[in-house]
Amino acid sequence: MPSTAQFLAFVVASLVIILIPGPSILFVIGRALSHGRRQAVLTAWGNAIGTFFASAVVAVGLGALIQESALAFAIVKYTGAAYLVYLGAKTLRDRKGLMAESVEVSGESKRVVATMGEGFVVGFLNPKSILFFLAILPQFVNTGAGSIAVQMLLLGATFSLIAALCDTGWGIVASAARDLLRRPKPKLVMSRAGGTALIGLGIATAAGQRT
Repeated sequence: MPSTAQFLAFVVASLVIILIPGPSILFVIGRALSHGRRQAVLTAWGNAIGTFFASAVVAVGLGALIQESALAFAIVKYTGAAYLVYLGAKTLRDRKGLMAESVEVSGESKRVVATMGEGFVVGFLNPKSILFFLAILPQFVNTGAGSIAVQMLLLGATFSLIAALCDTGWGIVASAARDLLRRPKPKLVMSRAGGTALIGLGIATAAGQRT
């Protein structure tokens, strides 16, 4: 396992990187503005689970394929970007999202799974997450203390947990602004803003350059 010093250094590095506004934060904020606190929090945790699976891909060595293959990178990038645009367009069409807090209990479980699933797909299909893990995880691995893959999985899980907690905070703050505007028309404006933000994020993801 990584030494205590290595692990603490990784936690600090993760916090610095996570707190810098990026695609995950913008994604959660977009969901908060569109659908409110509950879906924002579920999205944050779904996104974090997807991010962990991205770290698992790196841990078992498949991330190198995306790092070396421009085609593989492009497939993952454009698939993720298209999915973000789809979610944004879906939000713009879905007026029911304005009344998310009044969803019937019978449909609660399905909505939870669907919301977390959408977050998972976005987190997993972010190629820059895989490239980040390829660059950062090996720096904090103790090569003389057990399985490298297991250590990388532990670090990936740690990063994902910190990301989930931080993104949850962003979602709560953003949804508070939405909740202040209880009347339908202001909520419609906030929902439209959230949907537009997701579409913009998808376009930015597609236009981003490989680094």
